[in-house]
Amino acid sequence: MSSDVRTGHDGPYAAPVVVPERAVPADWIDYNGHMNVAYYTMAFDKAVDAMLETELGVGEAHVAAAGQGPYALQSMICYLGELLEGELFSIAVQLVDCDAKRLHLMLEMRKRDGTLAATCEQMLMNVDLTTRRSTPYPDWALARMQRMLADHGGLDRPAQMGQKIGIRRKG
Repeated sequence: MSSDVRTGHDGPYAAPVVVPERAVPADWIDYNGHMNVAYYTMAFDKAVDAMLETELGVGEAHVAAAGQGPYALQSMICYLGELLEGELFSIAVQLVDCDAKRLHLMLEMRKRDGTLAATCEQMLMNVDLTTRRSTPYPDWALARMQRMLADHGGLDRPAQMGQKIGIRRKG
């Protein structure tokens, strides 16, 4: 397989990268009358896929050509507001950190009026699809990641980043 497929671009990168707006489809609505939690996960996943392809060039085309691609290692979603059928939302992606094999991302889902609906913190690792083991990204991709990291360096970190899960008790 050729490992030199170049989609995406070398920067500069928007800070954060905002994935195009979309509306909540009717089939994403659960019995509570709002967007089901599974579709928040899918929306965040699709936003990551779009950013990896159009910005860094390590998305679907790279996976097909190079036989390596990103695996999610960890994800934490905070649900902060309801999304209803037909409501418009967009997702902003911030690169928080990276190394030769991993990307640490923070995503914010916002309604059209700017209200924060959810956040997703995610750790991805590049994996060789033949060996099913981690592998470094190609040098050209690492250079792009470092540029994006620098471009995102001035962004505030969302309050939800690094949160622990548990019942908060007084005393």
